[in-house]
Amino acid sequence: MTSQPRKSLSAESTGTGMPDHQSADEARAHPYDGADRALRAMLAQVTGEVSQQAAAGAWLDWVMHIGRAPGRQLELAQHAIESAWKLAADMGASAETDPPFTPGPNDHRFAHPGWSQPSFRAMQQAFLAGHDWWDHATDGIPGLRRQDAARVRFMARQALDTLSPSNVALTNPEVIEHALKSNGHSLAAGASLASKDLLRALKHEETAPPSKFKVGHDLAATKGEVVYRNALFELIQYAPQTDTVRAEPILIVPAWIMKYYILDLRPENSLINYLVGQGFTVFCISWINPGPELRDVSLDDYRTDGLMAAVDAVSTITGNEKIHACGYCLGGTILSIAAAAMARDGDDRLASVTLLAAQTDFTEAGELMLFLDESQVSLLEDLMSDQGYLSSDQMVGAFRAIRSEDLVWQRAVRRYLLGIEEKETDLGTWNADATRMPARMHSEYLRGLFMENRLTAGRFAVDGKVIALRDISAPMFVVGTETDHIAPWRSVYKTKLFTSCDLRFLLTSSGHNGGIVSEPGHPHRHYRIGHRKPGALYMDPDTWLASHAPHEGSWWPELVKWLDGHSGERIDPPPMAAPDAGYPSLGKAPGSYVLIR
Repeated sequence: MTSQPRKSLSAESTGTGMPDHQSADEARAHPYDGADRALRAMLAQVTGEVSQQAAAGAWLDWVMHIGRAPGRQLELAQHAIESAWKLAADMGASAETDPPFTPGPNDHRFAHPGWSQPSFRAMQQAFLAGHDWWDHATDGIPGLRRQDAARVRFMARQALDTLSPSNVALTNPEVIEHALKSNGHSLAAGASLASKDLLRALKHEETAPPSKFKVGHDLAATKGEVVYRNALFELIQYAPQTDTVRAEPILIVPAWIMKYYILDLRPENSLINYLVGQGFTVFCISWINPGPELRDVSLDDYRTDGLMAAVDAVSTITGNEKIHACGYCLGGTILSIAAAAMARDGDDRLASVTLLAAQTDFTEAGELMLFLDESQVSLLEDLMSDQGYLSSDQMVGAFRAIRSEDLVWQRAVRRYLLGIEEKETDLGTWNADATRMPARMHSEYLRGLFMENRLTAGRFAVDGKVIALRDISAPMFVVGTETDHIAPWRSVYKTKLFTSCDLRFLLTSSGHNGGIVSEPGHPHRHYRIGHRKPGALYMDPDTWLASHAPHEGSWWPELVKWLDGHSGERIDPPPMAAPDAGYPSLGKAPGSYVLIR
């Protein structure tokens, strides 16, 4: 069964809550707009998709405000002098003495014991002192926009990171040690890898995923069938692994910013395989990797022709109107929107709603907000108007910049100075298999949700009428991850602020991906869990954290236990597909969409 997503929806019906009219100035077409946009799109390619106006504006805001604060200038000068004294005093300190400056919790560049030796320690401490000074220089300046302060701090740290002593072979004790032990072979191997990567970049070749893991064989290997396909997604139904199953099926809604198989890696760490093995009938959406032909697909198309089409299919195939819906990341956001719209319209097919590292409020959306303002979004729109989509490389670049000390510099040191090829992993293979974003949808998402926060501000319209998350009566299971840079857990926690239903909030260790892929038996994992009863008073996140003790192990059994409590009796497994109802089997899982690069 195939259908096409609706195109050119009115702004009011897209789900963004954007008004369906423009001012006369906005609506007026200027004769040279196309030429201007093409030029800006070309400049965006040159500047790495970063708005130079936004960067310059942030620096100007900082300079102007620091320039009229002589007292703060004196304070910063004093801080620099105090740091210099600390560095001088540390020169003669023993290796056992705690240094005055320490790297951040996610900065592993200085983990090698050689950094405790006096000469290397002095360089490391001077570098960290620079970071510390810029943190102070961009903090608490009256009148300075908070976003500009964060952006200047970010840009200063990016510039300083290029000067880190860990990036130079002669000032990195780990590199020197490896070179001596290998008689220089590590440096030669690194040079060879660097030349290969440079040649690939000059040829504009995409980096192929490692061959050790194959999608459909090693990864995304849980048995199932594609039971529905349209222009936006394929729906996979997984084969039962138990004699009986819970009456209510599970529909998993992954983010279209990623391939779905982050939830179906190897069998031993596949959340989908785990749920099927626990006696659930599981369906999963596999979004298409869009090209320019889907440039006009809207955010609301992902709700109607995506999620709601999947809900209809699951209900028909299983014969059960009640569905456990589970959304991950951006998939959780669109699930929240759909659930609120369904509740408003009297559609009670959702037995429960599970949100995995998914935000509904974007006022504290983390470091991604450093890249978002009117100038930056307009630049992306110019670029997308030329391409029809935002490319995977452009998406990945922003995420890498946020964690540059780990994802850029430390990786470069290991690869080019230590000569160590990255170990092939299932998560690494998935991470390299990135996706694109349709132009219209991405623009609506950035503006309506990230920039204007319309969903929780009561200004997000679906089918011309504003929706409210508090209308959702289905029980909710919300998961945040402790070190998430994409969806910070305190932002995810705010779901509790805008809903009133029965809700479990669970906070697990690790980050946006690693915290979700946390199978039983995974070492060094823990979680906290709490229950908010309907109508209970709000508890702020820090109080919640202090009042809920950690539990060792995986959080997956907690989800299964919760789903059990909201499920009916066990029944015989439903049939695979439903050809008589228009949902025939279209092939084996993982289908064809997941293979599109």
